[in-house]
This record gives sequence, C-alpha cells and structure tokens, in this order.
Amino acid sequence: MKEIYKELLSEFLGTFVMMLFGLGVVAMAVVFDGAKGNFLSITLAWGFAVMFGIFVGGYSGAHLNPAVSFALAATHRFPWKKVPLYALAQTFAAFLAALVVYLDYFREILRIDPSLSNTAGIFTTFPAQPDYLLLGLFDQVLGTFLLLFLILVVLDHFKRVGSEYLIPIIIGLLVMVIGMSFGGMYGYAINPARDFGPRLMTVMLGFSNNGLTDGTLVYLVPIVGPLIGGTLGALAYDFTLGRMYSTKK
Repeated sequence: MKEIYKELLSEFLGTFVMMLFGLGVVAMAVVFDGAKGNFLSITLAWGFAVMFGIFVGGYSGAHLNPAVSFALAATHRFPWKKVPLYALAQTFAAFLAALVVYLDYFREILRIDPSLSNTAGIFTTFPAQPDYLLLGLFDQVLGTFLLLFLILVVLDHFKRVGSEYLIPIIIGLLVMVIGMSFGGMYGYAINPARDFGPRLMTVMLGFSNNGLTDGTLVYLVPIVGPLIGGTLGALAYDFTLGRMYSTKK
C-alpha cells in the first residue's frame, strides 16, 4: 500500500471514530429530551472523542480536520498537495459516521420528529439565533484560532519534555474547554469536515431546515470560519512563542 493511502486511511478511521462518539452523544441528548444527556455530557464526550480519534489516526498525524491540514500547510508544516486528499477523507468519514449514528437512532429521531424538520442539529451545527451568521463567523474564527494556536503549544511543549504520549489527552481537553467556553453560539464545529459531511447526510436523507438547501448560508460559516481562524492561530504561534523557542535553541 502506497504511503499516501495509508495516511488517508488513518485520517478516515480517526475522523470516523471521533465523529461516531461526538454525534452519538448529541443524539443521546436530543432524542431523550435531556433525560440522558445535556450540554455538559456533550462537551465532555466530544473531548474524549477527539482524544480517541487522535489515537486511532496517529499514523497520518491525526489532523481529523481540514482546518488543521490547511493551517499546517499555510505555515509550511504540511504539503499543500495533500490538503485536498486529507479533507476528502475527513469529510467522507464524517458523512459515514453521521449515517451510522442516524441508523442507530432513527426510530427515536422519527418518534420526536416524523417530518425530519427539526433534528438536523443532531448532526450539524446552527447559530443560536437565525440572524447570528456574522457573529457565528467570528465565533468560528475565534474557536479555531484557539484550537490551532494551542495545538502547536501542546505539540512543542510535550515534545520538549519527552512526554508525547500525553498529547492526545491534552488536545482532547482543549476541545472540551473550547466547547464549554464558546460552544453555545454556533455549536463549536471548529472543523469543516465535522460540519459539512453530516450536513450533506441530512440533505440526502431528506432533513429540511438543514442549512444547505433551505436557502440560508448557515453551512458556509463552519467552513470559512475554521479555515481562517486555524490559519491565523498557527501564524500567531509562529510569530510569538514559536519564534521565542526557535531563537532560544
């Protein structure tokens, strides 16, 4: 098997595992009307979902997120030619994970929403208020800025102290705290694949009010915002802490 296929399989499997847990916990909270889950359980489970996804996707570097691949390429840490391939693998994995979660929960989803008009949010993200698109864009830029800036902090710190095995755990905690701090405004997608893959699944299964075919531009925010924010976060690291550590050596 050629190296690139191994990397793409790694990205696919890591993203698939991450998305199964992440979407599963949201489904649990929604279909049982909060009796078996809430925002705290969602943010906790997403953090662990990212951690396990990183463990599974370690062969390729476990980007699991087009915004990560894009930001690393923009800062010369990753080849541009691989970015579209990684993004496709990540998005396809997110799509399939959403489909699996739907198949597991479809009876309960149809029980509470027979017309599939109010439950697309199990799988994809929406603004807290319909007129929050610009604020949502800022929210996604901010959240992904923090994600990439702190991922690079974590990577450099734990490599320097020889404790690389802790990196997946700390990045999982990072996603957890981003959700707890900023998750209410737009669902803290901070990941174009995490949002668009499942959104495409909702369209194909006939969910209305899905943010893609309902005449809104909701789907653009979790794509554009993370790409901008992640790149800014990586650049900010390079011009601040990254530069300090490189001159120290």
